Amino acid sequence: METTKMSSRGQVVIPENIRTMISASEGTLFAVVGTDDTIVLKKIGMPSKDELIRDLEKIAKEGRKRLESKGLKESDISRIVQKSRGD
Repeated sequence: METTKMSSRGQVVIPENIRTMISASEGTLFAVVGTDDTIVLKKIGMPSKDELIRDLEKIAKEGRKRLESKGLKESDISRIVQKSRGD
């Protein structure tokens, strides 16, 4: 167990051994939950660039499948959007 002290600006230092244990470095995001006299920090993992690209490719592939199942092509989308906007 470690102790830390809050600064006048509300900042709290997470001790180095705990930062190392949870692999936290500058820029690491945390969700903060507080109740009564307890504060919980939960490290929020950010996906890597490769994970984001993989997920976006998966979403695009699923979108293309849905278009094809409705007899549409990607090139039809602009026309449909313009028509719905009244252009």
